[in-house]
Amino acid sequence: MPLGVEVPAEGYDQNAVTAHDGAEEEGLRIDAVTVRFGGLTALDDVSLSVSPGEVVGVIGPNGAGKTTLFNVVCGFVRPEGGTVTWRGRSLRTVRPHDLAALGIARTLQGVGLFAGLTALENVMAGAERRRRAGLASALLGLPRSDRDERALRAAALDALDALGVADVAQRLPGTLPFPVQKRVALARALVAQPRLILLDEPAGGLGGDDMQELGERIRALRGEMAVLLVEHHMDLVMSVCDRVVVLDFGRHIAEGTPAEVRSDPRVLDAYLGVEVDAAR
Repeated sequence: MPLGVEVPAEGYDQNAVTAHDGAEEEGLRIDAVTVRFGGLTALDDVSLSVSPGEVVGVIGPNGAGKTTLFNVVCGFVRPEGGTVTWRGRSLRTVRPHDLAALGIARTLQGVGLFAGLTALENVMAGAERRRRAGLASALLGLPRSDRDERALRAAALDALDALGVADVAQRLPGTLPFPVQKRVALARALVAQPRLILLDEPAGGLGGDDMQELGERIRALRGEMAVLLVEHHMDLVMSVCDRVVVLDFGRHIAEGTPAEVRSDPRVLDAYLGVEVDAAR
């Protein structure tokens, strides 16, 4: 299933989300972003970028500001200073529910699946931006709405199949092993065919075999879309990322290739403690 094709979202102003001329290949840019919560500085003048088709990892100890960074991109947190742009367009006024129309998807630290929906229905919820028929058509049961429903169901099944979990399509999330729930959550993000995906600790709770498969999946996304990855499992980060950004107490302290980062004294002092084998 192609993962990089924009499909117009019904009811949203497409003119508002179109990239500026010549800016389509700019990707994600975070420039000098500062976030304070009372007396706590969560992000302090942080800058980074993710180019189309690139996988960039963000690492750092707990409290370094990694999730806050994601929340700034997604519009849940408004920065006190700095700018965030996606394909040349500022995200400052974008609301979280507008992200899908912009071609941005996100996974959560947990799975975030709807407990009362089947795995298939959860993934279909992620494909809503691809729906062409409006609400009136759906309420009236018009043929266009029926075609939409079949197309969304097929896309959701394809996404589940691509992650090896099509056999659980009709099961509720609570009946599934945690690693399978994580795959369903990833399928829900990918079915939207994003140009940028934010992966928030996707390896949390996974064993060795599942983590290896996750690494292969992330590497397969390279070239398809921009990927911003927050993860504590350093072996995974070092094996899938083109570049790694290191945060410590909200500050950007290092950036480079996995090989450069794993040998940076500032990183070893702040977080890793020992060199990580990038070849694993």
